Amino acid sequence: MDFKSSDTIPGPRTEDHLPQTAQAAVKIVIVGGFGVGKTTMVGSVSEIRPLTTEETMTQAGVGVDDDYGSETKTATTVAMDFGRISITEQLVLYLFGTPGQERFWFLWNGLFEGALGAVVLIDTRRLEVSFDVIGRLEESGVPFVIAVNSFPDGPRYPVEDLREALDLAPEIPIVECDARRRASSRDVLMTLMTFLHSLAMTGSLT
Repeated sequence: MDFKSSDTIPGPRTEDHLPQTAQAAVKIVIVGGFGVGKTTMVGSVSEIRPLTTEETMTQAGVGVDDDYGSETKTATTVAMDFGRISITEQLVLYLFGTPGQERFWFLWNGLFEGALGAVVLIDTRRLEVSFDVIGRLEESGVPFVIAVNSFPDGPRYPVEDLREALDLAPEIPIVECDARRRASSRDVLMTLMTFLHSLAMTGSLT
């Protein structure tokens, strides 16, 4: 399509503009296996219209992708999700949700670059998919918290049992959440910010 000089290209919506009071921005990544709720969390908590890169799942992915839950899940993130939330008038978080399918994990390194911290979303029905996710974060040196996304048919475990199963250090916070609810997702981000602050105070955050 050819644009005429009189044509206008719509810019960002007024409500999507960065607040004038913002003085600092922090990059946060939300990671996890396929179908754990990363896109849902970004969408529920973002104060701007989230950017998503979801594509319809097709037969081409059979035998290649994790097809857990494919009976109801028809799309998958192939690059990233992006959103923004203001924690205070001065502090803004940029949220990057990673793709869950393992064949897209090569994109993670770029998303981890410059990230101050991460949220690892887990599904208690499939704890094993979190092992490699946590390992990659530990290798990259990105501090993280664990958020247990509540699914109606998901088993519930005591926090210490989860800590042992995931082989987590005692200081790493584990919280329950409902990624569909803005308040719950915001509480997870506040837990991460509190954890990062504690690391900074002890000199553990580099």
